[in-house]
Order: sequence, then C-alpha cells, then structure tokens
Amino acid sequence: MMGMAAADVFSALANPVRRALLEALRDGPRAAGDLAGAFELSRPAVSEHLAVLRGAGLVREEPRGRYRYYHLEAAPLAEAVEWLHPFERYWRARMGALSDLIDEENR
Repeated sequence: MMGMAAADVFSALANPVRRALLEALRDGPRAAGDLAGAFELSRPAVSEHLAVLRGAGLVREEPRGRYRYYHLEAAPLAEAVEWLHPFERYWRARMGALSDLIDEENR
C-alpha cells in the first residue's frame, strides 16, 4: 500500500505547472524569480506551487542572500517510479492485446 509521503508526491505531480517546474530544475538549481519568469503566472502562484513541491520533498529551498534557489530532489521520484513499476507489466500486456487486435483486423 502507498504511504502518506508517496501520496503527497503523486498529488504534487498531478498538477501540470508543478511537473513543468520540476522539468525546469532538471538541469540544476534556479532562483525562484527566474522560475516565476518562465511561467505565465504571478510570483505568488509559482510560490504556492513550489511550496507544494517542497512539502512533498520534491524540491529543496536554499536561501542565497536576497534570493531563494530551488533544487530538484530525486529520491521521492524514485519511490514513485518504484511504486509504479509493477503496473508496467499490465500496460505491456494491454498494449500487446491491442496490437494483436489491430493485426487481426488488418488481415
């Protein structure tokens, strides 16, 4: 069964803006203002999304003078992938059945 922390990760990942923020952090840490400038959202809205990601353990905040830098934290993503892995067999079987059906109809 999925633990509370994993539920927070999936809840955080459910939002497309938060997924895009994580993608923006893949290449390294970025300042909050820089992240906010990359989205057509207000700074407070981006800050709210970053707070959700922080709460789920997906990012960490590092104050540097007047700026706050955000870093991607990959461990919770690895836990989510580990939880999803058993479902891969199910989807492969479903795709195989669909492929067989298409092949049958094309004969």
